[in-house]
Amino acid sequence: MAHGRDESGAERADRNWSELLQELRVMQTGVQVLTGFLLTLPFQQRFAELDRYQLTLYLALVCLSVATTGVLIAPVAVHRSVFRRGLKAPLVTASDRLTRLGLVMLGLVVTGTAMLAFDVVLSRTAGIVVGACAATLLAVLWVLVPQRLGAAARDAARDRARTVAHVSP
Repeated sequence: MAHGRDESGAERADRNWSELLQELRVMQTGVQVLTGFLLTLPFQQRFAELDRYQLTLYLALVCLSVATTGVLIAPVAVHRSVFRRGLKAPLVTASDRLTRLGLVMLGLVVTGTAMLAFDVVLSRTAGIVVGACAATLLAVLWVLVPQRLGAAARDAARDRARTVAHVSP
C-alpha cells in the first residue's frame, strides 16, 4: 500500500499514466492553439512593421512553441515505442520528466507571447513589464502553489504518523 491506496505497483503506474495523460491533454491543446496563433502572424498586415527586436522575439517564440509541442507530444511517442513491453513505470517516469520540461517551456512561450503583444501594441517597456508579471504569475501558480501544497501534505502525513506513534501501545 502506497500513499494510502491499496494498489499494486502496476495499478499505481496505470493510475499515474492515466492522470498524466489528462494533464497532457490540457497542455497539448493550449500549446497547439498558441503555436497556431504564432504561425498565422506573418500573414497579418502589421507583421511587416515589426522591428528587429520584435522579429527576433517572434522567431524565438515560434521555435520554442514548436519545440514545446514536440516535448508535450513526446510521451505519446514513447508510449507507442514501449507499448505492451511491461515498461509502464519507466514510461510514467520519462513522461513525467518530459511533461515538467514542457510546462517550463510552455511558461516561457506564454510569457514571451504576452511580451511580444504588449511590445507591438504599446511599447517595449510595457512588453517587458507584462513579461515579468506573466513570468511571476506563472511561477507562483505553477511552482510555488504546488510546492506549498506538497509541503502541507508532508506536514499532515508527519503529524498523522506522530499521532499514530503516540497512540500505539
